[in-house]
Amino acid sequence: MKTVIGVGRRKTALARAVIKSGSGRVSINRKALEVIEPELARLKIMEPLLLAGDLAKKVDIEVKVSGGGIMGQAEAVRTAIARGLIEYSGDPQLRERFKQYDWTLVKSDTRFKEPKKPGGPGARAKYQKSYR
Repeated sequence: MKTVIGVGRRKTALARAVIKSGSGRVSINRKALEVIEPELARLKIMEPLLLAGDLAKKVDIEVKVSGGGIMGQAEAVRTAIARGLIEYSGDPQLRERFKQYDWTLVKSDTRFKEPKKPGGPGARAKYQKSYR
């Protein structure tokens, strides 16, 4: 029985997907994919499964995700699933299909929030001066 681990990151979220042969079950943090809320996050996670087609019905996917917010976790999960499916199948055409659809399915998005600096309310904005 073949087992593959795919890793995905987005902002501070980290997802690890374990892919093994099975009947098409997908669980995220021991929750079925069908009950994941909000719906937008669920649809985002389903993208690599829909692009993979029949392969997604032949494997069971178990994902553990931590850190970040809801959408950051969803994007980390989809990257982990896509990378795992590519490695599991060994099919370069699947990788190309993912790349054509969205490059972040294959490569994690490395953008982070810029840290806040002193002298202002955020990373770049500074407090106003009135001179009166």
